[in-house]
Amino acid sequence: MAEINGNYYEAEALKKHVDRFVKARILVVGDIIMDRYIWGSVSRISPEAPVPVVDVEQETKMLGGAANVIRNIATLGASPLLCGVVGDDSTGEEILFELTQMGLKTEGVVREAGRPTSIKTRIVAHNQQVVRFDRESRADVERRSIQRLVDYIGDHLDTIDAIVVSDYGKGVISGDLMIGMRNLCASYADRKIIITVDPKTGNFEYYKRVDVITPNHHEAGVYCGFTIADEDSLDRAGNTMLTDLDCRSVLITQGKDGMTLFERNGETTHIPTVAKKVFDVTGAGDTVIGTISLGLAAGLDLKSAAILSNFAAGIVVGEVGTSAIRAEDLKRAIL
Repeated sequence: MAEINGNYYEAEALKKHVDRFVKARILVVGDIIMDRYIWGSVSRISPEAPVPVVDVEQETKMLGGAANVIRNIATLGASPLLCGVVGDDSTGEEILFELTQMGLKTEGVVREAGRPTSIKTRIVAHNQQVVRFDRESRADVERRSIQRLVDYIGDHLDTIDAIVVSDYGKGVISGDLMIGMRNLCASYADRKIIITVDPKTGNFEYYKRVDVITPNHHEAGVYCGFTIADEDSLDRAGNTMLTDLDCRSVLITQGKDGMTLFERNGETTHIPTVAKKVFDVTGAGDTVIGTISLGLAAGLDLKSAAILSNFAAGIVVGEVGTSAIRAEDLKRAIL
């Protein structure tokens, strides 16, 4: 029996559930993004303006947004399905190619003509992000695209254990999509399908009655209308969201302070971070939502799945750039 801040868990049991990830059937729906990194070094300030001059050394591209969630789930051993929208452009082609190279199906990805595929470009020098610039559309996707996504989800309900909603505010997650998805799940009487959400500020009205929602403390504070500055305000925010959204649980991530799980049964669990170093929190939310969803699909209770996701987050924040972890790395991290 191991312990984190008074929370006891069976390390070997967690590891056995990681081994079961290969059988977990997960569908991820959300905003698909390409993360582009320009790596370099800085040795001078521009004479034109008080900004650093970055000498570019290399460029890399990685799957981002919902595509990074599916990448995390895949590297942890499962074979997830992705449901989302890309543009009919070269970046969309690159994303589909990368997914295919990973052995994943792409039939759930809709290509929408005239819509640019979202690209986030980060310039990184000496392991520090200097600036980020985005090329994207945040307008809602077309209604026919939403219907194709709902149809795809409906066609695969009998093959999945959980649905992960990855909302980056790029127009895929909407009221129509969430209502259609919830109605499908409610009508599927054979078994319970888990729904988890990585939310975006401004869209919380869409997330009612889900199993887990994972806002960071800034997003939770914005929703509740006050700053989360201490334990009292954190408790107030978590319980407010539980009540307002009528959900099974709220997991508020708090960066270097770990995460806190609020459950409908009234139980609150604070889980301190296990990260030994924090270089970059980019994509950590993707890792958390992917891991907790896998844990629940593999049969873990909420608290154990949250503890497992905390171990996973502790790994990725020690890397610079969007990253994913492997099952063997996660098992080694479980103390």
